[in-house]
Amino acid sequence: MRAKSPALDRFRIAAAVLVAAIHTSPLTTYTADGDFFLTRVLARLAVPFFFLVTGYFLSRSEWNSLPRFLKKTGLLYLAAMLFYLPLNLYSRNLSGWQNIVRGILFDGTFYHLWYFPAVLLGSLLAFLLSRKGPRFALTAAGLLYLIGLGGDSYYGLVSSLPFGKAFYDILFSLSAYTRNGIFFAPLFLLLGAYAKRRNPRLCLVGFLLSFAAMSVEAFLLRAAEAQRHDSMYLLLPFCSLFLFSLLLSRNSGQNRDARRFSAVFYVIHPWCIVLVRGGAEMLGLEAVLVSNSLGHFLAVLLFSAAVSLSAVFFLPRRPSETGRAWCEIDLRALRSNTFLLQRKAGVHSALMAVIKADAYGHGAIPCARALRRCGVRAFAVATLEEGITLRRAAVRGTILILGYTPPSEADLLVRWRLTQAVMDEPYARQLAAQGRRVAVHVAVDTGMHRIGIPVEEVAAFRRVYRLPHLRFTGIFSHLCTANGRSPQEESFAQMQTNAFLQLVSVLRSCGCPVGDTHLLASAGILRFPQQPCSYVRAGLALFGAWETQEERDESCGLRPVLSLRARIVSVRRLETGERAGYGLAFEAKRPTVLATVSIGYADGLPRSLAAQGGEVLLHGKRVPMVGRLCMDQLLIDATDAGETYSGEIVTLIGRDGEERISAEELAGHCGTITNELFSRLGERLGRCILP
Repeated sequence: MRAKSPALDRFRIAAAVLVAAIHTSPLTTYTADGDFFLTRVLARLAVPFFFLVTGYFLSRSEWNSLPRFLKKTGLLYLAAMLFYLPLNLYSRNLSGWQNIVRGILFDGTFYHLWYFPAVLLGSLLAFLLSRKGPRFALTAAGLLYLIGLGGDSYYGLVSSLPFGKAFYDILFSLSAYTRNGIFFAPLFLLLGAYAKRRNPRLCLVGFLLSFAAMSVEAFLLRAAEAQRHDSMYLLLPFCSLFLFSLLLSRNSGQNRDARRFSAVFYVIHPWCIVLVRGGAEMLGLEAVLVSNSLGHFLAVLLFSAAVSLSAVFFLPRRPSETGRAWCEIDLRALRSNTFLLQRKAGVHSALMAVIKADAYGHGAIPCARALRRCGVRAFAVATLEEGITLRRAAVRGTILILGYTPPSEADLLVRWRLTQAVMDEPYARQLAAQGRRVAVHVAVDTGMHRIGIPVEEVAAFRRVYRLPHLRFTGIFSHLCTANGRSPQEESFAQMQTNAFLQLVSVLRSCGCPVGDTHLLASAGILRFPQQPCSYVRAGLALFGAWETQEERDESCGLRPVLSLRARIVSVRRLETGERAGYGLAFEAKRPTVLATVSIGYADGLPRSLAAQGGEVLLHGKRVPMVGRLCMDQLLIDATDAGETYSGEIVTLIGRDGEERISAEELAGHCGTITNELFSRLGERLGRCILP
């Protein structure tokens, strides 16, 4: 089982401390060169890291979360401006309306608050550039960075060029520095947006080499007295990207407390600087807490940390996703499966991702966003509510509702740009009677006799295609024996395929606007030859699962996406003959270590699981469930698993060490299929998304 290490969130704290070091210069009392290296070289990695993280997570939602991010960050900026208003009034930093406007839009209303207008303006600009594609976006942002570089560390060189000083004088009339949301932030935001997990050793070597080169660059520029400011270096983007990729390769999970701590620390530390200096003067400790640069830094650091910890403690908190029982969703496995299925489908058929029932319990919204980044542009769900949920999450592309929607709700189909499956001819007439321009895919009954117009009734299809208002964009059917291995099942699937393709040909010859076609679902994609259809519908296969253990084919390369884990809440020892659980159903046949696990049938596990031979993984070993499964808990015999403690993690689906329990195996214990098991995993379970 992969250990959680929220490297990105943890490094936020280090970055915030480095920013405080910039503003306190800890080593000036001892060594000017050492302080320059700490605060003007090493610490210059801090703010680019914040931009990289922001760009990375904005891109994970395909920039759909940008409006919410702008609103949240804008409110935080407003609160920070009000928080520092007393200091501004006291020091008269913002005198004149021009300085006030410039401060709000570019420079920040206090010296460290420049980050907020930079990230607000920079994220908007990065989004606009990203719409032209990665190559254009990075090229444009790189050129802007180079322009900003000339007004920063390279100003002494560039200003000596013809028109150089005049050009930057114009820029400096608008913004005091070029480290702002136009020249500085967009490049790092886009580098974060396009960042990927890479080999950690390669990233470490790249970081060390680029950081060493950037250090040489900084000291040479300092010796040449070329620096107007020292926020921007030529090698800073390379160094920052290697560092971010290194952290990303080690990142798994998240730490909200670390995020909150770093945000509060960043905002409040200048106030703490003022208060430390004022307190030192009142107490007569200026020699230790002000004149001594290291003592001053440590006092500010401890004071800021104490305030930040207090704020984190008192701010409202959400329960941890991994506190009791949870599903881990491995998006890397989902991406791998997507690319494999796209190759199986062939170059002429696109992937339509079936993410009904909350993506088979995997989380429809994060999965849809990950699939969009893999190039998937069509989705299928079961209900109107599921379709609207995706649209509310700003998921774009075709969304086909495979299940029933009352015709009276046609206006919702139009409003949310959803496509409805036509169940049969009467349903098509009812839908058309609503007078709304509804997009539809016509279902064809090729022998399953569940939904669809019977394949042999060509006249019925022609009548449907003549109905007003409906916008026909597709036609589809479903192979009901695609999972079967017998000659009869394979023959029936071939008959359905031939009937569907022949019908499509006939309808096209009649001038019917059949639109896109799709027939093969997960099993058909993996087992049958490529078909001349617009789409293939991938559902369970996307998540690396099969309906039953017998069907599972390890050689096909699909990787399980979901792992199910829970925590041990109590451990006790039973003597031989003692009983436990409801009805005292378990009897210890030997001295037994009995552990209680915090998951039960209310979380979606079949109630018969323990009685049918269910097992969990603990310390990389298989451990049997015992007694009766409860609503919220189950019992395991942990005698052979070694020392066991409360709070430890057990795995019900997934891998722990060399052992693995598949979803198909767990479902098989209870005489059901994986689809049913996944769809029952309840909302009480946390969802831990592994990027």
